[in-house]
Amino acid sequence: MQNLSVAIITFNEEKNIARCLDSIKEIANEIVVVDSYSTDHTEQICKQYGVKFFSQKFLGYIEQKNYALELCKNQYVLCLDADECLSETLIQSIKKLKQSGFSSDAYTMNRCTNFCGKWIKHGTWYPDRKLRLINQQKGKWGGVNPHDKLELKQKGSIKFLKGDIHHYSYYTVEEVLTQQNKFTTIQAQAMFEQGKRSSWFKLFFNPIIAFKSGYFLKLGFLDGADGFFIAWTVAYNTMVKYYKLMRLQKNFRFDNF
Repeated sequence: MQNLSVAIITFNEEKNIARCLDSIKEIANEIVVVDSYSTDHTEQICKQYGVKFFSQKFLGYIEQKNYALELCKNQYVLCLDADECLSETLIQSIKKLKQSGFSSDAYTMNRCTNFCGKWIKHGTWYPDRKLRLINQQKGKWGGVNPHDKLELKQKGSIKFLKGDIHHYSYYTVEEVLTQQNKFTTIQAQAMFEQGKRSSWFKLFFNPIIAFKSGYFLKLGFLDGADGFFIAWTVAYNTMVKYYKLMRLQKNFRFDNF
């Protein structure tokens, strides 16, 4: 049986972290938690589970997760967010994988999100396939902050695992609005630094495309009012992201938002 490490980053996750750790205790040979100096009980809860706990000033989502990945001693690592946990089906899939041996460079799985108490089964949120189990010698975290993703350094073998990651994203609508304002600012800044540019075309048409894709093409309407709100929020965030990028191009400061 092969060993498996689990890497998690945290900041003030006392309401989520125990659920996450409970779900991985049967499959993890090592749990590495990198915390950004939480001011709640995150550290105390983590240490009750015997994890390897490290404190590190927040470097950015991608950078922080790569730091956690590098601290793992096992070749294969499962990467989770603190507000995620494994379904029983996924736990069993990983157990079987450990017994048979890891035969691929990386593994993907679906993520199902709980939005204000309801599981979202359609739209852009499901199936939200994620690459989360990887041979750390073959890949690392990349993407554009805050939307990080695990990537193979070069073309390699990837297999799909049955079962879902359960994602407890938002407990209230207020949390949605607060976080999305933060995320669109981070996105716009990252895009600006990469040389990407906004335009009136992107500002107007990209939100419309985002709404139609999530609500109609990907059947978001089947999730009722929640599906409509999510599709509208994705479209709105798309518009805000490009608007903030446009203001950056005009040398406005983000302090004005």
